[in-house]
Amino acid sequence: MNLLTILLQQQGGGMSMIIMMVAIFAIMYFFMIRPQNKKQKEIQKFRNSIVPGTDVVTAGGIYGKVKEVNELDNTLMVEIASGVKIKIAKNSVYAGVPTDTATGK
Repeated sequence: MNLLTILLQQQGGGMSMIIMMVAIFAIMYFFMIRPQNKKQKEIQKFRNSIVPGTDVVTAGGIYGKVKEVNELDNTLMVEIASGVKIKIAKNSVYAGVPTDTATGK
């Protein structure tokens, strides 16, 4: 009888371990994975809506205004100062910025 009781207790312990692991995964999903996926979708939506005149910040921290959008090679021509334009990959743009921040006014 003692052996049967010990085996039943061990099985119950295994079930609680599985439940605990599922709970930890659910917590990680709702607090880490889901918000990150949501943020990535917002960034992608912003990248797809970029048009000339949009103020942007690159992954390198460069502020500028989009002058041209080239959909064929997925690049942007960004003016970072008067008469200074750089060509960047569309995927390196992370956010739009308020107009006064990009121009310094």
